[in-house]
Amino acid sequence: MYYNTIVIGAGFAGAVSARLLAEKGEKVLILEQRPHIGGNAYDRLDQAGVLIHQYGPHIFHTNSEKVFDFLSRFTEWRDYQHRVVARFLPGSDAVMPVPFNLTSLRIAFGEEEGARLEEKLRARFGREQKVGILALRQEEDEDLKKVADYVYEHVFVHYTVKQWGTPPEQIDPATTARVPVFLSTDDRYFQDRWQGIPKDGYTALFEKMLDHPNITVLTGTPAGKRLTFGDNILFDGAVFDGKVVYTGALDELFDCRFGRLPYRTLDFQFETLDREWFQPRGTVNYTVDEDFTRITEFKYFSGQQLPKTTIVKEYSRPYTGAEGEIPYYAIINPENMALYGRYQELAAKYLGLVLLGRLAEYRYYNMDAITLRAIETFA
Repeated sequence: MYYNTIVIGAGFAGAVSARLLAEKGEKVLILEQRPHIGGNAYDRLDQAGVLIHQYGPHIFHTNSEKVFDFLSRFTEWRDYQHRVVARFLPGSDAVMPVPFNLTSLRIAFGEEEGARLEEKLRARFGREQKVGILALRQEEDEDLKKVADYVYEHVFVHYTVKQWGTPPEQIDPATTARVPVFLSTDDRYFQDRWQGIPKDGYTALFEKMLDHPNITVLTGTPAGKRLTFGDNILFDGAVFDGKVVYTGALDELFDCRFGRLPYRTLDFQFETLDREWFQPRGTVNYTVDEDFTRITEFKYFSGQQLPKTTIVKEYSRPYTGAEGEIPYYAIINPENMALYGRYQELAAKYLGLVLLGRLAEYRYYNMDAITLRAIETFA
């Protein structure tokens, strides 16, 4: 069988690319090392019948009509507006919306003081604005600084230390600057125009996307079993003159010869509980206590009505490359980007090799962003 393009990876980057190429008339082979399609968006029914996200919660949201229209070819959508709350006091069940907003302000400071601070914030910045806590800290007004300090201490710093394994004094100020205070009572986690969950799940979306006569999918097949990158790209031992869309970790493509690119990985602890619901929202962040960062309850996403519920706790730690570990979050800093650049130089000598996705490009993409990236790369 002759293939015009070989795609390595069946997540969003690979699947969108394969579909677009197939519709152009190309024969596409997808090699996926995991036993399933869908990448980290893969979902499945557990023993309790709950549709769980195997690799952590995936909430679709976008302002791109192009992305929404493309994905809507393969799924209907369940309207779901993601709302996240944080447990912000050690040992307490008290919660507040995150990102920190005007409702959070009144929970944190009380009704009377919260109303006074709200008036000051709106007088200074206007309504429906998102103001970074670094900007608030630079204000002369001590009340505005007080709000920023509260958000830093109760919402941001401890959570970030758990997520990234970084001491507070080493947290990049640019990261702190992005932490918003939202001057609104809109407690949705995202404000994008289109939001939701695929009606039948993400796996069903991928099954329809890859259902094309020009696409062949091989799961449980590491690319290294079929492809070799030497002086040329070899496919089953013969020179391959087509395109290769690579969506995996770039350092691993070259056996980490310059050293491993740093990532954070996640451990997931799933629990099925003999009760209808466990928590007040789909996701609860634990910003000041516990070793895990958050708990997700999946029935909020699917809308299933079942007597039991399934939750997952997330624990963040360094990625080591050990068998079974998955690199989730690239650690972006000048040193790591310089290392990535060395691997880019190795990849550049293969004219038919296209690097696409969060691992191949060593950056973070939301689902809509990588879908758009794949569409634009195809174009």
